[in-house]
Amino acid sequence: MNTALTPSANHVTPEHIDAVREFNRRYTRLIGVLHEHLVDTDFSLTEARILFELAHSETADVVEMRRNLDLDPGYLSRILARFAQDGLVERQRSDQDARRQQVRLTDRGHAVFADLNERSSRDVADLLADRPAADRTRLVEAMHIIETILDGHQEPVRIREPRPGDYGWVISRNAALYAAEYGWDGSYETLVARIVTGFLESHDPHTERAWIAESGGERLGAVFCMREDDSTARLRLLLVEPSARGRGVGSALVGHCLEFATAAGYREMVLWTNDVLTSARHIYQRAGFELAESEPHHSFGRDLVGQTWRRALR
Repeated sequence: MNTALTPSANHVTPEHIDAVREFNRRYTRLIGVLHEHLVDTDFSLTEARILFELAHSETADVVEMRRNLDLDPGYLSRILARFAQDGLVERQRSDQDARRQQVRLTDRGHAVFADLNERSSRDVADLLADRPAADRTRLVEAMHIIETILDGHQEPVRIREPRPGDYGWVISRNAALYAAEYGWDGSYETLVARIVTGFLESHDPHTERAWIAESGGERLGAVFCMREDDSTARLRLLLVEPSARGRGVGSALVGHCLEFATAAGYREMVLWTNDVLTSARHIYQRAGFELAESEPHHSFGRDLVGQTWRRALR
């Protein structure tokens, strides 16, 4: 049954819902969790999860286990009773509170879990074996991203120098993002490619530098500090991925640029942007840049207003 989304759903679209449900259907079929028994054993997925929890704790409190696994009390009790009957677990009353029950794996239970764990690892290895190494790496990184988003926590952002492949990413992401968000044409990609190529061919690391923002192995943004003349540095190609906006990534990148330019002996930093890039402008303003001049122009297939911003360096 289709249900209309309300504004409180935070603009979740039917396409988002369908995509997540399709992903769930496909990957559960792929890894076999819908089978009645897991990895050719007599255990269901829930039973295997309980064995996993018990194997990683010396003694588990049944109430806490029920809460952590979000299981019905009666359902968990029946599973533990069967485990006890099969000699997999031992149950006892808590020394601190006789109303609470504790459970632990027996030696037989540990042996059964070890076999189950080995079978599960072997199945995953078989699943990944025919995928190229690069695809396996991408898969694991994507899983980390899913965990981070759905768990509601974010790994720290770190700013690092570019590695091989990062410069191509800067060109690609600039072109794709500005086309999607502002309708800029391919001439912008040409400009970015020219800037990046010039930097790679002739930059002096003592006076010019680039940085990549990264979190959990995912690139979130980039910026370049390039020489304008002996006293002036130019900030170029500030980029922040939409998924990272609001996390201080842009400010951190600009901060690295300013710190480096000051240490390199520049007395001023200048940048050129366009008035439609409001988020970037706010970052520059917070960093102490001031608007020096504006001029209309037609570039990248659009009528724009170019802006030059300047900031003195100490």
